[in-house]
Amino acid sequence: MSLPIKINALRLKEYGEVVEIKQDIAHISGLANCINGQAITVGENGTRGVVVGYESEYVLALIIQHHGEKTRPGDQVQSTIDSFTVPVGGGFIGRTVNGLAQPVDGRNPIPADALYPIFGSAPGVLEREPLSEALETGVKIVDMMNPVGKGQRQLILGDRSTGKTAIALDTILNQRGKDVLCIYCCIGKAETSLAKVADLFAERGVMDYTTIVAATASDPVGQQYLAPYVAASIGEYFMNEKRRNVLVVFDDLTKHAWVYRQMSLLLGRSPGRDAYPGDIFYLHSQLVERACRLGAARGGGSMTFLPVVETVQGDVTGYIPTNIISMTDGQLYVSTPLFSEGFKPAIDIGLSVSRIGNKVQWPAMRSLAGILRLEYIQYKELEKLTRIKAGVSQAVERRLKKGRVVAEILKQGNTDPVPIVDQVLILYALTAGAMDQLEPAQVSAWQKGLSAFIRRERPDIIRDLEVQKKLTPELKEALNAQLATYGGSAL
Repeated sequence: MSLPIKINALRLKEYGEVVEIKQDIAHISGLANCINGQAITVGENGTRGVVVGYESEYVLALIIQHHGEKTRPGDQVQSTIDSFTVPVGGGFIGRTVNGLAQPVDGRNPIPADALYPIFGSAPGVLEREPLSEALETGVKIVDMMNPVGKGQRQLILGDRSTGKTAIALDTILNQRGKDVLCIYCCIGKAETSLAKVADLFAERGVMDYTTIVAATASDPVGQQYLAPYVAASIGEYFMNEKRRNVLVVFDDLTKHAWVYRQMSLLLGRSPGRDAYPGDIFYLHSQLVERACRLGAARGGGSMTFLPVVETVQGDVTGYIPTNIISMTDGQLYVSTPLFSEGFKPAIDIGLSVSRIGNKVQWPAMRSLAGILRLEYIQYKELEKLTRIKAGVSQAVERRLKKGRVVAEILKQGNTDPVPIVDQVLILYALTAGAMDQLEPAQVSAWQKGLSAFIRRERPDIIRDLEVQKKLTPELKEALNAQLATYGGSAL
């Protein structure tokens, strides 16, 4: 039987009662007018929950934060028929918050500039505009061959411990001074992993433009479930209200799917392929669709998503990977064999793609990197063929040597992002033949020295490249002169 709806302080309130509680899932009677994603309060201590489903006689709610005693059958439930909102604002920059946007860094409370719904609607097509600016990741193999645009959704997937998070962290490190606010959302990871990220950010001064949303494996299931939506809501505030460019990293959505599967078992929802209920597709698509570049009428801000997904033994056909591949604008596949060979970041060029980023790439980069992907793939195929032969011709050996040089160019250490302008210098040197005499072992030191040399001798070349973003005849002439000077001294 439904309990009466009461009017209090000109706000409609509805009262119900907890009938049954299974871990963090409460069965509630009396909430006849509730909606999915609605906030509820349980008991006198203010325990918080959110509506996540329905049965014929009950409303199903997820308890996300306990205050005082745990929820028991018979506890009164109160709802104001409002969607679940979280505080957002400029004060969140430089702070670490939990899956409910509450500070967990031991500092002062964060003043809220506004309240945003966690399950916000994605902007419509007419509110968006085509991507027009590159998001510089600082990862050479990404910026050269799989570039990302501001407002894009680029998936990072691969097996466990292959460097997926390192790619995302390098991208955040590279945003210093580029007018991009970053949000790192940790979902279901160990506290030690989060501590390493926090220490890195503190050491490199990243928190000046970054917010951490942390819902580790030890946090309540409800907070792990809500964390990515909260991170997106914080990002939407900066995109909508402040007209800023925002980067959000979800690390990772596989664990978010695991959490939802646990909830679904308690909710009694039928499992489907690989034991996941079918609505996990809707949950993730609702999330990633919130990334976009807004049109000028909406302020022109953007929000870029880098979701991370874990595969098992390289299987990209699993339910969660294929779901998220279908709803993103490209993927970076991190390969275990490449990682084992020492090729880092271990991104498999053949299985990685960016469906949008090439359009916003620097003209200079696009002109130089156009054939790089093909050359590298041909080198890998040639390398496989020559492994079974005792000897090869001089022509094949030259192609293999050039391929090894290209591979060394694409290698990069963790937490060492490379500016786009330096990448252009390296590629120009490669195409101009300045690296033909190098052995693969010399490439790393040579390319770092080239950047330092040009910055010291001709800083105007760097400035012109950063402004024009293309190689004019004058710039090519100046670069050729510098390569001739540096090439002799370096060798």
